[in-house]
Amino acid sequence: MANQHLLEPAGARAASQAITTLKGVGPQIESRLARLGIRSVQDVLFHLPLRYQDRTRFSPMGGLTAGSDVLVTGVIELSGVRMGRRRSLVSVISDNTGTLTMRQFRFTATQQRALARGGLIQCFGEVRQGPTGLEMVHPEYRLLHSESEATTEQTLTAVYPTTDGVGQRKWRDMIRQALPRCATEVEELLPKGVDVPGMEISLADALTILHCPPVGTDPLLLMQGSHPARQRLAFEEMLSHHIAIRQRRSHRDRLCAPLMPPSTRLWPQLCEQLHFPLTSAQVRVVEEVFNDLAGTVPTMRLVQGDVGSGKTVVAAAAVLAAVEAGCQAVVMAPTELLARQHFDSFEIWLKELGIDAVWLTSRAAAATRRQACQRLASGDVQVGIGTHALFQDDVHYHNLGLVVVDEQHRFGVEQRLALRDKGRSDNRAPHQLVMTATPIPRSLAMVMYADMDVSVIDEMPPGRQPVETVVIPNSRRQAVQERIRESCARGMRAYWVCPLIDESELLDLEAVTQRAESLRQDLPELKIELLHGRNTPTEKDVVMNGFRSGQVDLLVATTVIEVGVDVPEASLMVIENAERLGLAQLHQLRGRVGRGDQKSACVLMYQAPLGDRAKARLSTMRETNDGFEIAQKDLELRGPGELLGTRQSGLPQFRIADLTRDHMLLESVRDVAAQLLDNGETKLIDRLIRRWLRTEDGFYSA
Repeated sequence: MANQHLLEPAGARAASQAITTLKGVGPQIESRLARLGIRSVQDVLFHLPLRYQDRTRFSPMGGLTAGSDVLVTGVIELSGVRMGRRRSLVSVISDNTGTLTMRQFRFTATQQRALARGGLIQCFGEVRQGPTGLEMVHPEYRLLHSESEATTEQTLTAVYPTTDGVGQRKWRDMIRQALPRCATEVEELLPKGVDVPGMEISLADALTILHCPPVGTDPLLLMQGSHPARQRLAFEEMLSHHIAIRQRRSHRDRLCAPLMPPSTRLWPQLCEQLHFPLTSAQVRVVEEVFNDLAGTVPTMRLVQGDVGSGKTVVAAAAVLAAVEAGCQAVVMAPTELLARQHFDSFEIWLKELGIDAVWLTSRAAAATRRQACQRLASGDVQVGIGTHALFQDDVHYHNLGLVVVDEQHRFGVEQRLALRDKGRSDNRAPHQLVMTATPIPRSLAMVMYADMDVSVIDEMPPGRQPVETVVIPNSRRQAVQERIRESCARGMRAYWVCPLIDESELLDLEAVTQRAESLRQDLPELKIELLHGRNTPTEKDVVMNGFRSGQVDLLVATTVIEVGVDVPEASLMVIENAERLGLAQLHQLRGRVGRGDQKSACVLMYQAPLGDRAKARLSTMRETNDGFEIAQKDLELRGPGELLGTRQSGLPQFRIADLTRDHMLLESVRDVAAQLLDNGETKLIDRLIRRWLRTEDGFYSA
């Protein structure tokens, strides 16, 4: 009975029951939970709290401080409606240590009558500093008939990440039903003897601790993820992801790809026509790519390179190897602006070599699109360059052998798969080369990119000067505008970046349209143009051509210029409300300047006051131009999901694990994954992956 543990136990069947078997979960709640990927009773158990509230004890009012969530009980001293800027119902509550104000802006006449002087009340909420002292605004409360009715919870109260229409009471009710039904029966999938924190805790106990922490449990330890119960689950989740990635690579290794020997004719010819020498890093990475393409196993190589390090030339080397071998190659970019940049570069290079390329985007005219599709399908053209339009249903290829994807983290898995499958038949698949200017820390790459070979262009072209970065408050805008005036007077060009196109009532940000107009008034001697995502392709081309040629001095833009804009004469960039952007995006934007041989600067303007994380981000930008150092800091501050573009990264989303916090588990993850795979624990592995990964994300076959 050596494989008895692989049999599906009764508890596992209970755990896999539909979410609608829980009382109070009908079709409407079911559809809302589906947005979070929750479809079974087990999914509820593995949907862990975001934070915890301590309702296990009453806090004396005399010792309260602003910013804390507390449970209090006392007597209503007075209550009435107060008229101010907003009408509110104010109740003053006291115990034998002090007083506290309860304020409600939304209330009924029934509530007003019930909150009578002399009544007993129990409240839970956040303590804030109000106009007359400490207060709670719209706390949870209940009226008591006697002091004996005042009750506390037996465990810390969990607060869950949720979606519209599913409140915290519903979550707690579902957990109360799910825990006794299957927490004690949910299947243990980890092999015995795994030496990681929390393995001495059973899975059932770990889930119970995390959903209903007993009195005395440190909530900070739980929320920081360092509690052994959470570590135990984080390890299992990381293990499932890593095994799935290794299986993905194993599956790809069984496919065949067209043989593409290193280019001995076209690539040397291109190197001769380039106006710059390749860096040693570029030469090394090109050799690595050529070695991949010379094999019959489909390659999946990730090329990392900082902004301006020369990844496009490496991609050109791969494309030329494919063409020389008689295959077609496509280059896909996430935005039309970046795709156009690639097309312009490739068109210049390929024309000299007698090679045709077609341009394909969703906005192409019908006749142009039809002609491009016909040429790709017939094999009349060898290179296609464009956006996601390259993999739409009506696009077919004659002999697709290489797929190049730039800024790969901006595409979803399904998009990359669709393009790859254009060149797939039976057991044949094209080679894939993916590129990113968002450096990925080694700890993340080892686990989440275990199916890829990774190349790093860790050298910048000669003559590139580091960009000086200045951090100043928005209040110094006039001084910044004067600096732009002086720079443009010397023949240089500048960018002014605003995060939004239109006014937002939620964020205090300047709209790019209003900023362009105000800059035209303040700097009338400059030619100023506007660029944003809603411009038509023709409008974008006109604006960018004017900026490149020098007819436009200042380009006011949204973050649409984050990638794909290469104007060596642009030496100054201003980014408004920089505190709202992540490090990776700030670094990408900064990379639009400093592309020539003149000294360049990036001005990061912020709206005071700054939070701790915003201070850390802006400080990092000021202190370093190293993309890998910035990526590591971004991982520490925001986690892998945001660093890689969340769901668009093509990676499965962690529910519990955090690669920054849990990096010490990585070595054990790799060891246990190897053990399970070597032992052929197929059924156990399948159940482990089903527990943690969403098959609908397309992750398995990526």
